[in-house]
Amino acid sequence: MNPSPITIDLILEILSRLPAKSVRRFHCVSKRWASIFGSPYFKELFLTRSSTKPRLLFAIAEKGNKEKDCVWRFFSSPQLENPYEKSSSTLVATAEFHVRFSPDNLLICHYYDLKYFSIGYAFGLIYIYGNRGRARPLICNPTTGRYAILPNRYTYRKAFSFFGFDPIDKQYKALSMVYPSGPGHSKVITFGAGDLKWRRIKCSLRHDIKSEGVCINGVLYYLGDTSDWSRVNGNHVTSGYMIVCFDVRSEKFTFIDVKRFCRLINYKGKLAVIYWEDDVDIQELYYKKGIDVEEYVENNVNADATNELCVWILADVEKQEWSKHAYTWTDEKFFRRLVSIAGVTASGEIVFSMRKCNPKQPFYVFYFNPERNSLQRVEIQGFGEAVTKSCDVCTFVNHVEDLNVYDLKQLKSVHPPLVEPEYYDSD
Repeated sequence: MNPSPITIDLILEILSRLPAKSVRRFHCVSKRWASIFGSPYFKELFLTRSSTKPRLLFAIAEKGNKEKDCVWRFFSSPQLENPYEKSSSTLVATAEFHVRFSPDNLLICHYYDLKYFSIGYAFGLIYIYGNRGRARPLICNPTTGRYAILPNRYTYRKAFSFFGFDPIDKQYKALSMVYPSGPGHSKVITFGAGDLKWRRIKCSLRHDIKSEGVCINGVLYYLGDTSDWSRVNGNHVTSGYMIVCFDVRSEKFTFIDVKRFCRLINYKGKLAVIYWEDDVDIQELYYKKGIDVEEYVENNVNADATNELCVWILADVEKQEWSKHAYTWTDEKFFRRLVSIAGVTASGEIVFSMRKCNPKQPFYVFYFNPERNSLQRVEIQGFGEAVTKSCDVCTFVNHVEDLNVYDLKQLKSVHPPLVEPEYYDSD
């Protein structure tokens, strides 16, 4: 009896489980294979499989002796599901190295100060904008290292950038907000087909930016502060913290009132704010009181013995009604001033990641389960020789490989020499 031939559907099913880099190599086998792997059907099948195995993405920044010498390295590790079922107090996950990223003369040195540096992640791409006024924003595929340099963007003093994705039109956009009392205008740029050009947009409320952005279902959210700027919203005048909502598709702004300083997360497809009960706005300490941020963090590490975490989930957007929760726990390795909030997994675990990695110390991420009120520590191994000194780490949850990202023609392996503009457009 002759064995049944292997069907093309079975072949595609098998290949959809391979890493994206391996699939891309198969494009070179023949024109027929390139056509099959480039088909919308296979791309969707691959994305469906990849989405069932999300990963943690680590962007590690090593600063050199000079500002322009910053080297980025991208790693990813399995994103653990239900890690609490293990008996060990510390689990271990191995990171996979993807690419070393250090384009010449782009000034992408990392800072935790939001006015000097922005980094964002959306659907497989990283957006980096460092050293404003002198640097060029760029978009990068953290798996391949291919990237695109965006046009020059005029900024004055403080300027802030965010990165979002419109799932309907499948478009990436970068939003650049100007300093409230400075010249120039806020602008947006669409990354995709056509010429890359910053377009002017108008935001009705003057505000300072107090957080990084999070994009949820095509809406980009970040924390703003109107304390220094009187504003009129409807028929009443208010001031203080508020959440700025930017619809990536329509490019319109709306606003949500919030009572205090907080950070924003995507909690199972809903906007949520998260803060420690004794949380402080570190940037406020720096700008208004002259306190060194790094020194403040180091001097207050031991104050983290008890962690009181508050999570507010936006239950009704129109009525601005929140579901409020509070949690308390202790852990000998968890120091909240040394970690950042990486995000939330699809199953609802809040992931914290250490801000820095050091070759002499283990690197941890922490999974907090609100339903169990329990914390699981996971040691990430595999950074190896790539980390030879203390480096900054930016961590993102729910990273999936998408072949559509690999096929973006705007992403290149190299770029032509940069030409400095004669002047920066301040319109």
